[in-house]
Amino acid sequence: MKQWAGLGKFLAGHMQIIVPICVALGVLFPQQIGVLKPIVPALFAFMTFQGALSNTFHQVAEVFHRPLHLILALLVSAVLIPIAAYAMGSLFFGSNPNLVCGIVLEYSVPVAVTAFMWISMFGGNGPLALTIILTSSVISPVTIPLTLKLLLGATVSIDVPSMMQDMAFMIAIPAVLGIVINELTRGWGHEKLSPALSPACKFMMMGVIASNSTAMSEYVLHMNAVRLEVALFILTFAISGFVVGFLVARALHLPYSETTTMCFTCGMRNISSGAVIATQYFPGEVVFPVMCGTLFQQVLASFIGHFFERLTGEERAAQRKRVEAGRDAMGR
Repeated sequence: MKQWAGLGKFLAGHMQIIVPICVALGVLFPQQIGVLKPIVPALFAFMTFQGALSNTFHQVAEVFHRPLHLILALLVSAVLIPIAAYAMGSLFFGSNPNLVCGIVLEYSVPVAVTAFMWISMFGGNGPLALTIILTSSVISPVTIPLTLKLLLGATVSIDVPSMMQDMAFMIAIPAVLGIVINELTRGWGHEKLSPALSPACKFMMMGVIASNSTAMSEYVLHMNAVRLEVALFILTFAISGFVVGFLVARALHLPYSETTTMCFTCGMRNISSGAVIATQYFPGEVVFPVMCGTLFQQVLASFIGHFFERLTGEERAAQRKRVEAGRDAMGR
């Protein structure tokens, strides 16, 4: 068991190297890696379950009793960033409305499910993260069409039942199950089961990242000057999402766990849903800016997470001490 746990820690400590390799494999071998696509929702569900084992219903209830941080995260991700994406996209690519549309769509979709994996890995606030992701997904059938209508004049309809079914299977049900198990076992789920499953989840994350990257293969392998400019823009703007989340948290003097959560939930988007909408309702050129996020999002999450750890090392140590002290008090 020690060797298994050690493997998990090794993988977690080298994600900044592993993630780019997974992206490259997905781009270079789309047909081979693509066989994983049918099981990606199940992998998501299992990873959500493992992360939720560290939470309790009391912690989730606290998020709704004090909803300021939830509301701020939603305002930044669903309002501020889409408006900024439209302004900057119009400035650089105003002559091509399809590219501007793709950029706005990329940052109008809900918070990425994968954000929860990174938040769990880097010691974020799990209940807050789950609540932000679920709420963002639930309101997205309203926020996405409204954002596109107000900023672009575009009108789209979204398959709400299908989206809700996906979110329920990948997030809501496994999250509730994980919390229930942790509650019923009085902390055994968090103390024993979650660490035992963690290394397996790292391998699953690698499979998910590689599988999602296959959708970018055609575009990356046939890159041209305009696409390169769009890719560089998406890279820069993607970084700014993480930075804005971090700055908002720091301005509010939030603790490390909530700062981590704000950083990742403001910086990561559900690109898959954006790609589906782009493919169904817009010209093919709109898809490229949306899918560019696949190239950078997971890689950025890895690098920013490790940079963030170094930046807040003392704060993380203090948080661990408080958590351990709280557990000792409960044990007494």
